[in-house]
Amino acid sequence: MSRYWSDIVDRLTPYVPGEQPAFAHPVKLNTNENPYAPSPRVCEAIAQELGSHGDSLRRYPDPTARKLRETVAAHHGIHADQVFVGNGSDEVLAHVFQALLKHDKPLLFPDITYSFYPTYARLYEVRVETLPLDDQFAIRIDDYLARANQNGGVLFPNPNAPTGRALPLAEIERMLDVNTESVVVVDEAYVDFGAQSAVALIDRYPNLLVVHTASKARSLAGMRVGFAFGHPALIEALNRVKDSFNSYPLDRLAQAAATAAYEDDAYFRATCAKVITSREQLTEGLEALGFDVIPSKANFVFARHPKHDAAALAAALREKEIIVRHFRQPRIEQHLRITVGTDDECRQLLDGLRAILE
Repeated sequence: MSRYWSDIVDRLTPYVPGEQPAFAHPVKLNTNENPYAPSPRVCEAIAQELGSHGDSLRRYPDPTARKLRETVAAHHGIHADQVFVGNGSDEVLAHVFQALLKHDKPLLFPDITYSFYPTYARLYEVRVETLPLDDQFAIRIDDYLARANQNGGVLFPNPNAPTGRALPLAEIERMLDVNTESVVVVDEAYVDFGAQSAVALIDRYPNLLVVHTASKARSLAGMRVGFAFGHPALIEALNRVKDSFNSYPLDRLAQAAATAAYEDDAYFRATCAKVITSREQLTEGLEALGFDVIPSKANFVFARHPKHDAAALAAALREKEIIVRHFRQPRIEQHLRITVGTDDECRQLLDGLRAILE
């Protein structure tokens, strides 16, 4: 602590990102990165943007990311003025906290969820009320309905993280039909791996905002591109905050890469299908080893072994240079979150666990 710190900084507990291990060839299954490279069109687009001498880099990028927004809007069957872009979905969510939450009432989100939400709440001094998941780690919409219009906003991932469980669209509609006085934010970072997207509902519900990322299904975690979809008035609020903070959140290469990734729909669908197939095989393999695995619609699984401590398993795997995520958090301290890797990486994980368990 320094006497030059602000009061807010002194009270912060920063978000802890997943480890980027220094091993030469780790089996890295801890940060939910896509196991496959992005579309070949992405590298072609970056090379084209750079040109022979990289001359374009001396000029600022398009602050509105117009071409990217139009491409993504066309993909989802919406209009460009219903699309906001940011430097990863984390930045998009940060702007949501400033632009759309009513700070005189508590924000509602699950007790087990993406750990950046409470971090942002502390940073922006937003009151929070967490609602517990049920015994099967599912979100109970009825708990949110009981607090409808008595909150400063509702926020949850679908599928949820780190559990991987997804809500059907009908449940989200039930909330939107009742909670009309505050924004409902659905964070769909993992939706393309088998869940139902709420983007189709934004024309019917002016308080619905849906957040996406190019990091997961489109393999662009290294480029930092995120989106929000909603009524133009919500998008305008986000742009007002963005342009009061950083008018150029996406550089030229990120815009070119993300546009190319969305244009190659066939590649996107093929890689998602491969991840889904591998997820089901990984689930079967873990269950065969005695693990309890929560049904997942994400590119990861959440599992526990009833006879073995999760922290000890994670440490033993690390000795084999296999990295998974363990959360020291009430209710889930005996679970491991395991990213779906390539089939070979999943095989190495299962072989490693089998050796440890035996």
